[in-house]
Amino acid sequence: MEAPEEDSQAAVADGEDAPPAQKLSKNARKKQQKQEFREKRKAERKAAEKEKKKRELERKRREWDEKLAGASEEERVRLVESRREARRERMEQRSEEREMKIARLRGATEVGQKLVLDLEFGHLMSPSEIHSLVHQVMYCYAVNGKSTSPAHLWLTGCTGEIDSQLKKLPGYEKWIIERESRSYIDALHHEKENMVYLTADAEVELHELDLKKIYIIGGLVDRNRWKGITQRKAKEQGIQSAKLPIGGYLKMSSSKVLTVNQVVEILLKFLETKDWKASFFKVIPQRKICEEEPESRNEDALTDIEEAGDEGDADSGAEENAEDEVEGERKRMRMEGTIDGSG
Repeated sequence: MEAPEEDSQAAVADGEDAPPAQKLSKNARKKQQKQEFREKRKAERKAAEKEKKKRELERKRREWDEKLAGASEEERVRLVESRREARRERMEQRSEEREMKIARLRGATEVGQKLVLDLEFGHLMSPSEIHSLVHQVMYCYAVNGKSTSPAHLWLTGCTGEIDSQLKKLPGYEKWIIERESRSYIDALHHEKENMVYLTADAEVELHELDLKKIYIIGGLVDRNRWKGITQRKAKEQGIQSAKLPIGGYLKMSSSKVLTVNQVVEILLKFLETKDWKASFFKVIPQRKICEEEPESRNEDALTDIEEAGDEGDADSGAEENAEDEVEGERKRMRMEGTIDGSG
């Protein structure tokens, strides 16, 4: 996550707000227009999807009504009872899955890998970027709950607008997660020697996950404005830093900077599989992988990419695609009862 100009660095060091916005350059205006176009397209897709779901629901309702109308009294009773029984079974299954998830997350607070989301960059982000980050945090919690090897998640530096928006998420107050208004340095001061800041600018590659270590992920939607900021922060605080070993397994078509939820999901996949290649291909969108392969990549990796498809479709350069995926996940979780205040 990435670097400011010299005067901006001083502002960050002093804890001041980012400098006031300058007049947009031609390139910046183009980017803004592209962003506005994407948002318009996203709104159109959502409206079309909503209309499609509405039509599908109406079709199913008509089919059910017609089925009942053409049945005898005895058959109608049997059909209605069968439908109720199927619904009860689904609810029981969801309840069991929810209880198992809660048990896994509680167990992770005792023995799970510690992952910290550093939320101290709120003063460097616009309201829309904070909104995007909050949705990424929500997605992190959701994928952690579904993982067979969940991590012990921490939110540190959780203050201001970020904290306010998090509190608006459904069921947030019942999340099984550590919340700290203090920085990780203060909250976990007795474990400073075990802290490792994960940043694309680090020189050291991460090859294994150590349960004794605390891996920190910078919560910053930077749009490439703040190059090197997390690496400098780690150096100034005297803690270790490392980067994911992406280059050894695939070639990215753009920056190796990933969204917060992508990094968390890659780490969770690695905890499950102990396989970096499988973890990268499962999470990183196919469109961000170059067709030209690094020599270290095996031929069977092509199959992995095809299987991964669009499953990890949260864009690491433009957060709006991450938000699309998170919104879809949020709707699915609402249907399944994941974000309903039950953990």
